[in-house]
Amino acid sequence: QITTVSGNEFLLQSDIDFLILDWFHAIKNAIDRLSKERSCTSRNLEFKLRRSSSIELLNSLDTESKEPKPEHRKSLIFRLNYSASDTNDRNRVKSRLKKFISRRPSLKTLQDKGLIKDQIFGSHLHVVCEHEKSTVPQFVRDCIKAVEKRGLDVDGIYRVSGNLATIQKLRFVVNQEEKLNLDDSQWEDIHVVTGALKMFFRELPEPLFPYCFFEQFVEAIKIQDNATRIKSIRSLVKKLPRPNYDTMKILFEHLKKIAAKESVNLMSTQSLGIVFGPTLLRPEKETGNMAVHMLYQNQIVELMLSEYSKIFGSEED
Repeated sequence: QITTVSGNEFLLQSDIDFLILDWFHAIKNAIDRLSKERSCTSRNLEFKLRRSSSIELLNSLDTESKEPKPEHRKSLIFRLNYSASDTNDRNRVKSRLKKFISRRPSLKTLQDKGLIKDQIFGSHLHVVCEHEKSTVPQFVRDCIKAVEKRGLDVDGIYRVSGNLATIQKLRFVVNQEEKLNLDDSQWEDIHVVTGALKMFFRELPEPLFPYCFFEQFVEAIKIQDNATRIKSIRSLVKKLPRPNYDTMKILFEHLKKIAAKESVNLMSTQSLGIVFGPTLLRPEKETGNMAVHMLYQNQIVELMLSEYSKIFGSEED
């Protein structure tokens, strides 16, 4: 999935690994060819917007306004447009705006007063589970139930993207803790439900496979002997925090049902691995091995689906 600076999103999918690598290198080469000056400017702008507080941005505007302007801009029109009275008005507005911003209550204060509730999307998995007093988020259960009720036979389930605007609407409803009924006609497109479920996992501050486990899972999938590889993956899965383990187990059980209908929905374990690999596990810091990691991510999910009973079963199994 690619998100551009302008906010456009593109989803490129294929079951062929070498084709995915070709796409990755083509996109990377295109980015590298961009003007360094333009790239630097974009990064600086993005950094300022993301990292600066509102007051810092206002201060920076003050600083920039005080910097000397080029001589050719100091025309009569410039002086008329930016007269002393106009400057005073602007400063007055900025001063009032700063006071307003500085008096804003903190997020914690608003949460304590019940004006802002803990959100489902974008919160840590354990926080959501603690809030609901469970080990699997209810939203995940609801989505799985809806998909298994009316989506197992749908061609390209989880691969096909739903309408983004409707997905965002569903996200808003869930975050507002409104009563959710996925059988409502506004959620009739099952791809909206699957899109929202993928978005939930994608927006977790820490993925379902915790960062500290990423390299261990990658090393495990590299093991050549299949029995040893499965045993190693199983051992790592058993070490996961309870919310991660329980949520992972119910999700993979669900995806296994999807794969069982491959002849109808055309979603094999390999296809599901491509869709969910980068969503469920990723390194905390991206490195130059991104393309290689992508292959391992897909393979880990694919193996866990193929060997579900051995990985999530009891010791006796």
